[in-house]
Amino acid sequence: MPNGQYGQQQPPAGGQWYPPEWPDRIRALADGSLTPVDPRRAATVMLLRDTPAGPAVHMLRRRASMAFAGGAYAYPGGGVDPRDEEHRIGWAGPSREEWATRLGTDPAVAQAIVCGAVRETFEEAGVLLAGESPDTVVGDTTGEDWEADRQALVARELSFARFLDRRGLLLRSDLLGAWARWITPEFEPRRYDTWFFVAALPEGQRTRNASTEADRTVWIRPAEAAAGYDGGELLMMPPTISTLRSLEPYASAADALAAAARQDLAPVLARAVLEEDGQLVLSWPGHEEFTRRVGPGGPA
Repeated sequence: MPNGQYGQQQPPAGGQWYPPEWPDRIRALADGSLTPVDPRRAATVMLLRDTPAGPAVHMLRRRASMAFAGGAYAYPGGGVDPRDEEHRIGWAGPSREEWATRLGTDPAVAQAIVCGAVRETFEEAGVLLAGESPDTVVGDTTGEDWEADRQALVARELSFARFLDRRGLLLRSDLLGAWARWITPEFEPRRYDTWFFVAALPEGQRTRNASTEADRTVWIRPAEAAAGYDGGELLMMPPTISTLRSLEPYASAADALAAAARQDLAPVLARAVLEEDGQLVLSWPGHEEFTRRVGPGGPA
């Protein structure tokens, strides 16, 4: 997948996604003609499985026709459903209160965020982190009845909390580890406050491309994906490549899960500064590799 196919979105080096409309939107934010929208809560999951060469992560490629980050590689994820705050569900693993402390929210919101992570993994990859008891996980979820429920979840005809109730399932929150938190820049029209989680593929389940937003899915080692990004072959947004690099040191999915409790969940938010000479400096504090200077001719 050569960089050139992305036209104006091509970054100066590597595979960093950089939309051509960003400079104008950043300038509009600086002069007060653009009012930031409030970010919507979201969750995404880095699903891991072990291989002889180390853990691989499940990634999907967003369709080129998508308005946001078309052609970019990402993880299963999406917006949190507020309905999952309202209905107390069957729960296994760390309590809602413990999750609230970890995520920096209240228990009801924490439940909705964790539900969002598990629901999106089911919707987009066909993998369900839930079981009939605190120490079991459902098996194959590819049957017609499972697919009918998955479609109802995608259409938001069914909340995830109600889905779990109807199936008599407990959400296995112990199978997730909170890894990072990134907030979409203030100059973007679609903004998300996204919690990144790590999880291991449960035994007996398998992934599939169940997302209408993706044209390809892959299992790839983080170092291999990062090399593809560095070579300009794989297009990614900053949160994706940053979290991929952070997974590289771990020899197994279990090692990554064990390390999740030590990860910093301080939110990362891009900062745009308009300098006196008219140049823009776009940076993500703590992540210097993504800093870009933008002049009349585009990013530098």
